[in-house]
Amino acid sequence: MNLPSVFSANPLLDFSGLPPFDQIRPEHIAPAIDALLADAEGALQAVTQPAFPAEWLAISRTLGVAAERLERAWGAAGHLQAVADTPDLRAAYNTALPRVAEFWTRLGADERLYAKYKAIAPAALNPEQRQARKNALRDFVLGGAELQGEAKERYAAIEERLAQLAQKFSENALDATDAWTYCASAQEVEGVPPDVQQAAHSAARSQGKDGYLLTLKSPCYLPVMQFVRDRALRERLYRAYVTRASDQAEGDLTRYDNMPTMREILQLRQEQARLLGYANFAEVSLAPKMADSPAQVMDFLRTLAQKARPYAERDARDLREFAHEHLALPDPQAWDWAYIGERLKEARYAFSEQEVKNYFPAPRVLEGLFTLAQSLFEISIRQDTAPTWHPDVRFFRIERDGRLIGQFYLDPGARTGKRGGAWMDEVRARWLRPDTGALQTPVAQLVCNFADGVNGQPPLLTHDDVITLFHEFGHGLHHLLTQVDERDVSGISGVEWDAVELPSQFMENFCWEWQTLRRMTAHVVSGQPLPRALFDKMLAAKNYQAGLQTLRQIEFALFDMLLHTRHDPAQDIQPLLDAVRREVAVLPAPAFNRAAQTFSHVFAGGYAAGYYSYKWAEVLSADAYAALEESATQGGLPNIHTARKYRREVLEAGGSRPALESFKAFRGREPSLDALLRHQGMS
Repeated sequence: MNLPSVFSANPLLDFSGLPPFDQIRPEHIAPAIDALLADAEGALQAVTQPAFPAEWLAISRTLGVAAERLERAWGAAGHLQAVADTPDLRAAYNTALPRVAEFWTRLGADERLYAKYKAIAPAALNPEQRQARKNALRDFVLGGAELQGEAKERYAAIEERLAQLAQKFSENALDATDAWTYCASAQEVEGVPPDVQQAAHSAARSQGKDGYLLTLKSPCYLPVMQFVRDRALRERLYRAYVTRASDQAEGDLTRYDNMPTMREILQLRQEQARLLGYANFAEVSLAPKMADSPAQVMDFLRTLAQKARPYAERDARDLREFAHEHLALPDPQAWDWAYIGERLKEARYAFSEQEVKNYFPAPRVLEGLFTLAQSLFEISIRQDTAPTWHPDVRFFRIERDGRLIGQFYLDPGARTGKRGGAWMDEVRARWLRPDTGALQTPVAQLVCNFADGVNGQPPLLTHDDVITLFHEFGHGLHHLLTQVDERDVSGISGVEWDAVELPSQFMENFCWEWQTLRRMTAHVVSGQPLPRALFDKMLAAKNYQAGLQTLRQIEFALFDMLLHTRHDPAQDIQPLLDAVRREVAVLPAPAFNRAAQTFSHVFAGGYAAGYYSYKWAEVLSADAYAALEESATQGGLPNIHTARKYRREVLEAGGSRPALESFKAFRGREPSLDALLRHQGMS
């Protein structure tokens, strides 16, 4: 890598170890990206010369190394923009974005490079390299490498514009969420859990205000909607939440309206699909996935909806009856359902989420998660030190038999300037580096948005928070435990998108196992573990409203698939969403609901025509977990031999072979829907 000496002090150009996150500043982005793009461009020109050998290692040693460094630096900048956004950082990132997008688009469509990959002799490759080459050839076609002339130029322009639009969508969603606040009185927040009240009161004081500062961030919004007694306040928050980034938002918050961005994204995706010879973008999206066609996906979703509908109708009927008989709500509205649902659960199962939360201090949960993973996957996890982007971020290393396997950052807390939701992302992948011959171990980032602790107490997690943590850790394990040496198919790389949720959803199941939960609970005051009687109530309520929750996921997934198959991008999106709701939902949404305007998975998160993947992979994960259930010891503990087989055939195999092959290698057969229906009480 021949970088100008003037840039040698730039932390984004330091690849000697872990990223120096604490040193990276907005002004570092432009010079680093300039240097790395120039280096990658030089490598591309070198490997596409006629005399350059069509050999995997030769190409990897030259272009692969330069591209990987660009990926790592750009990934670090993008990560900081997601978790520690500032105006200067956003401006620097957006300035560099078109040039980075242009390079990757051009690389993926370079017919000279495509010809080199086609000329590589498969017999000279090991199985991992053959799978990586197969994926690369497919991606060249999807990247426009076979297009010519104006079509090729237009495809490249679309790719660059789509990258800009996705970033704009994310910014609008974040800014619309951050911009809305409401200062409530003590009377208005009656019923809200004390820790949430305390956090809201502290937030108000920090801004020199009286009362309780409420926001639309999940640690505030969700418990308020579940517990606050003031119906007018529930309506106020609900309306603000479901109209974020839309023309229905309050006052000047309509400036964040995402609809023009969404319409242009859909138009460009459709045009892109037709340039590639596909009927619609859904066909493009499914080309590298397990599912065969949009019709197969929609049949799957509608079949699952048909099975879930009777349970959802029963759930809705129970809510309406309870609201009428016990809450004096004869005509419940959308902003009432979470509150009614929580009250009904308390009445039916004699416990509340607030009661449960007191048993899940974050440090204890993390200790229990690590203990489980260490036992299950024969690893050790210990805290280590590394430069981070925030004081609350922690860093860990994973070892087996004293040998480093991988490392990860954990960023658990919600804060201003941090994107909502939870995710796992890679810092670097496992790779037997062709430039040095050394084995590069993988590094991941696990990001959540949990509430902070109050009054000197540690953060308390809801059981849903615990499930989220286990979910993202499952993604992390997939990335970190891989034993594949080829970067393009190690860990999650190369795994079909509709199978990538298998390891994450697999881990969620442990959040319902007594042997696991009792080891990761300690009451925040008494220190006592979760009582078995309370766990039994939680277990009895596990599938509470499973029908409604399943239909909600199907509603989003079917909307996404229809959006990318049958929708005319020139038309308004809302009528399509309304039609899907009429087909699927059993609880009506108000006319002002604009949930699509913050549907980041589809418009900015890589799930376009792929949101169905959550339900698709849930079939795989439930069936895979059933193998642990079937082989469990008499004490209910997982059978180590089954866990070892899962680790080797799924986690360690990564993307080195098709996901269905990995599943069948572990399970010994094709996946079945039965385990999912049984796990969700709908068998």
